[in-house]
Amino acid sequence: MKLFFLSDIHGSISCLDRALAAFAREEADYLVSLGDLMYHGPRNPLPENYNPKEVAARLNTVKDKIMTVRGNCDSEVDQMLLEFPILAEYVILFHEGRRIFVTHGHHHNMDQLPALSPGDVFIQGHTHIPVAEERGGLYLLNPGSITLPKENFPPSYGVLAGSLFEIKTLEGQVLKSIRFA
Repeated sequence: MKLFFLSDIHGSISCLDRALAAFAREEADYLVSLGDLMYHGPRNPLPENYNPKEVAARLNTVKDKIMTVRGNCDSEVDQMLLEFPILAEYVILFHEGRRIFVTHGHHHNMDQLPALSPGDVFIQGHTHIPVAEERGGLYLLNPGSITLPKENFPPSYGVLAGSLFEIKTLEGQVLKSIRFA
């Protein structure tokens, strides 16, 4: 199974379209969103081609392939436009015998981890900074942001295939990678 991770759309339809093109190009089985779908938030600038209503419509076209968690900029009113659930604080996935804790990152994060076992994977968004590292027997991941990347990183997403997690630009260039032992 191949999983495609994206985070922090923040209402940009052009960035989402580029990410959905990458999702199709990667031929992933499922799209896992780490939250902050439609609203840009009070600390962020207005994103390029800001159109939350169109973002909702476009995400609904992949409703059978998407799993998502609630970001700090997502609200109950957003759920009214979406045909898939977005209000869970976290989800736990199992991929090839490995537990993956998926969250946005504003509650649980790499500095405030939930109870995990060695070999588990923790993945968050929220910081808009790509991360792929092993720390204390845990795999810590962040695909970065497709819309408002920080620290001079380009817009990015993550792909998990087998035991390899890669963070790529929207054009498909690998920025970071890690292989799970």
